[in-house]
Amino acid sequence: MSVNPIKGTIKPIRDHVLISDMSFEEQRTSWGLVIQSDDGKSEGIKPRWGKVWAVGPEQTDVKIGEWILVEHGRWTRGIDIENADGTTTTIRRVENKSILMSADEKPSDLSFGLDSPSNGDSFDASHFAEAMYDGQRG
Repeated sequence: MSVNPIKGTIKPIRDHVLISDMSFEEQRTSWGLVIQSDDGKSEGIKPRWGKVWAVGPEQTDVKIGEWILVEHGRWTRGIDIENADGTTTTIRRVENKSILMSADEKPSDLSFGLDSPSNGDSFDASHFAEAMYDGQRG
Protein backbone atom coordinates (compact mmCIF):
# COMPACT_ATOMS: atom_id res chain seq x y z
CA MET A 1 0.00 0.00 0.00
CA SER A 2 1.94 3.00 1.26
CA VAL A 3 5.61 3.53 0.55
CA ASN A 4 6.48 4.44 4.15
CA PRO A 5 4.60 2.36 6.70
CA ILE A 6 3.57 4.09 9.91
CA LYS A 7 5.67 3.18 12.94
CA GLY A 8 4.44 3.34 16.50
CA THR A 9 1.14 2.63 18.21
CA ILE A 10 -2.25 3.30 16.68
CA LYS A 11 -5.27 3.23 18.99
CA PRO A 12 -8.86 3.74 17.87
CA ILE A 13 -10.93 6.23 19.86
CA ARG A 14 -14.48 5.97 21.22
CA ASP A 15 -16.23 2.95 19.67
CA HIS A 16 -14.25 2.83 16.43
CA VAL A 17 -13.14 -0.49 14.91
CA LEU A 18 -9.94 -1.11 12.95
CA ILE A 19 -9.63 -4.24 10.81
CA SER A 20 -6.90 -6.08 8.94
CA ASP A 21 -6.84 -9.05 6.56
CA MET A 22 -9.58 -7.72 4.25
CA SER A 23 -9.18 -9.62 1.01
CA PHE A 24 -9.45 -7.99 -2.41
CA GLU A 25 -7.40 -10.69 -4.12
CA GLU A 26 -8.26 -13.93 -5.87
CA GLN A 27 -10.16 -16.30 -3.58
CA ARG A 28 -10.76 -20.04 -3.50
CA THR A 29 -14.17 -21.28 -2.34
CA SER A 30 -14.69 -24.27 -0.07
CA TRP A 31 -15.58 -26.19 -3.26
CA GLY A 32 -12.18 -25.38 -4.77
CA LEU A 33 -13.45 -22.85 -7.30
CA VAL A 34 -11.16 -19.91 -7.98
CA ILE A 35 -12.83 -16.50 -7.89
CA GLN A 36 -10.69 -13.93 -9.64
CA SER A 37 -10.11 -10.54 -8.06
CA ASP A 38 -13.13 -8.33 -8.69
CA ASP A 39 -11.85 -5.18 -7.05
CA GLY A 40 -12.85 -2.13 -9.08
CA LYS A 41 -15.49 -4.01 -11.08
CA SER A 42 -19.26 -4.03 -10.67
CA GLU A 43 -19.02 -7.66 -9.50
CA GLY A 44 -16.82 -6.42 -6.65
CA ILE A 45 -19.73 -4.62 -5.03
CA LYS A 46 -20.31 -6.96 -2.10
CA PRO A 47 -19.70 -7.15 1.63
CA ARG A 48 -16.24 -8.28 2.71
CA TRP A 49 -14.82 -10.02 5.77
CA GLY A 50 -12.04 -8.48 7.85
CA LYS A 51 -10.33 -9.38 11.11
CA VAL A 52 -10.77 -7.00 14.04
CA TRP A 53 -7.30 -5.58 14.69
CA ALA A 54 -8.16 -3.01 17.39
CA VAL A 55 -11.24 -1.51 19.04
CA GLY A 56 -11.86 1.75 20.86
CA PRO A 57 -12.55 1.77 24.62
CA GLU A 58 -16.32 2.24 24.14
CA GLN A 59 -16.75 -0.61 21.61
CA THR A 60 -18.95 -3.39 23.03
CA ASP A 61 -20.23 -5.19 19.90
CA VAL A 62 -17.02 -6.79 18.63
CA LYS A 63 -13.66 -7.77 20.09
CA ILE A 64 -10.10 -8.07 18.82
CA GLY A 65 -9.56 -11.25 16.82
CA GLU A 66 -13.16 -11.65 15.62
CA TRP A 67 -13.97 -11.69 11.90
CA ILE A 68 -16.63 -9.19 10.82
CA LEU A 69 -18.61 -8.85 7.62
CA VAL A 70 -18.80 -5.22 6.50
CA GLU A 71 -21.21 -3.68 3.97
CA HIS A 72 -19.57 -2.86 0.65
CA GLY A 73 -17.52 0.31 0.71
CA ARG A 74 -18.03 1.05 4.40
CA TRP A 75 -14.31 1.02 5.15
CA THR A 76 -11.52 3.54 4.70
CA ARG A 77 -8.56 3.19 2.40
CA GLY A 78 -5.91 1.06 3.98
CA ILE A 79 -2.84 2.37 5.72
CA ASP A 80 0.24 0.27 6.35
CA ILE A 81 1.71 0.03 9.80
CA GLU A 82 5.04 -1.53 10.68
CA ASN A 83 4.86 -4.26 13.31
CA ALA A 84 7.55 -4.88 15.94
CA ASP A 85 8.93 -7.78 13.87
CA GLY A 86 9.41 -5.55 10.80
CA THR A 87 6.43 -6.89 8.83
CA THR A 88 3.65 -4.58 7.69
CA THR A 89 -0.09 -4.85 8.20
CA THR A 90 -2.75 -2.95 6.26
CA ILE A 91 -5.50 -1.64 8.52
CA ARG A 92 -8.80 0.06 7.75
CA ARG A 93 -11.46 1.75 9.86
CA VAL A 94 -15.02 0.47 9.35
CA GLU A 95 -18.36 2.12 10.04
CA ASN A 96 -19.92 0.53 13.12
CA LYS A 97 -23.45 0.59 11.72
CA SER A 98 -22.20 -1.28 8.63
CA ILE A 99 -21.02 -4.37 10.51
CA LEU A 100 -23.42 -7.08 9.34
CA MET A 101 -22.24 -10.06 11.42
CA SER A 102 -19.26 -11.49 13.23
CA ALA A 103 -17.56 -14.87 13.57
CA ASP A 104 -15.00 -16.19 16.03
CA GLU A 105 -12.99 -17.89 13.29
CA LYS A 106 -12.08 -16.92 9.74
CA PRO A 107 -14.92 -18.04 7.45
CA SER A 108 -13.84 -20.90 5.20
CA ASP A 109 -15.58 -19.27 2.24
CA LEU A 110 -15.05 -15.51 2.17
CA SER A 111 -17.88 -14.86 -0.29
CA PHE A 112 -21.32 -13.97 0.99
CA GLY A 113 -24.63 -14.18 -0.79
CA LEU A 114 -23.10 -15.63 -3.94
CA ASP A 115 -23.74 -19.31 -3.30
CA SER A 116 -26.39 -21.29 -5.10
CA PRO A 117 -27.87 -24.50 -3.72
CA SER A 118 -25.27 -27.29 -3.87
CA ASN A 119 -27.71 -29.78 -5.43
CA GLY A 120 -28.15 -27.66 -8.56
CA ASP A 121 -31.76 -26.74 -7.80
CA SER A 122 -32.91 -23.18 -8.33
CA PHE A 123 -33.56 -21.01 -5.30
CA ASP A 124 -37.07 -19.74 -4.63
CA ALA A 125 -36.80 -16.52 -2.61
CA SER A 126 -40.43 -16.77 -1.46
CA HIS A 127 -39.54 -19.85 0.63
CA PHE A 128 -36.88 -17.82 2.40
CA ALA A 129 -39.32 -15.01 3.15
CA GLU A 130 -41.96 -17.46 4.38
CA ALA A 131 -39.43 -19.10 6.72
CA MET A 132 -38.36 -15.73 8.09
CA TYR A 133 -41.90 -14.61 8.88
CA ASP A 134 -43.41 -17.97 9.80
CA GLY A 135 -45.10 -17.60 13.17
CA GLN A 136 -44.68 -13.82 13.19
CA ARG A 137 -47.89 -13.07 11.32
CA GLY A 138 -50.81 -11.66 13.26
